[in-house]
Amino acid sequence: MSTTMTVNDAAAQSDVRAGKYLTFQLSNEEFGIRVLKVREIMGLQEITAVPQTPAHIKGVINLRGKVVPVIDLRLKFGLAAAEYTQRTCIIVTQVQGESGAVLMGIVVDGVAEVLTLAGSEIEDTPDFGEEYSGGYLLGMAKVKGKVKILLDIERVLSTQDLHNLNSMVR
Repeated sequence: MSTTMTVNDAAAQSDVRAGKYLTFQLSNEEFGIRVLKVREIMGLQEITAVPQTPAHIKGVINLRGKVVPVIDLRLKFGLAAAEYTQRTCIIVTQVQGESGAVLMGIVVDGVAEVLTLAGSEIEDTPDFGEEYSGGYLLGMAKVKGKVKILLDIERVLSTQDLHNLNSMVR
């Protein structure tokens, strides 16, 4: 009986992760975030730098009268910085901050497509050892022979990042 519950629990987790994902590139890898968290996709625009912020926080943009913080996801993930190109864009997402919903822009190398993923196409993240905590990963999607890394955008930002972002937009 307990084995059946474990299998059902695993199936239920897969079903929770099923749905529509916006996929995008960072370096040579493809990532995905839930479409429900995406508010807008825009071309690169002028980003106003904010002094004394971590390197991955590029600054802020004015989005129809709202100040929106922008993070370079390459730098946040420890990837090498790259020149921005015509394909580089900002995905404006909505995450939960300390005082409610916060709009946040993430700079990515390029947007690929929107995929509808079934629970059976999503596997748990492999165990990379204790020193690596992949708490911001929802799982790995297997699509057309390739693996796409699914992100929990709510967890991509650490508590400290959210605090920094909230203080920037007040």
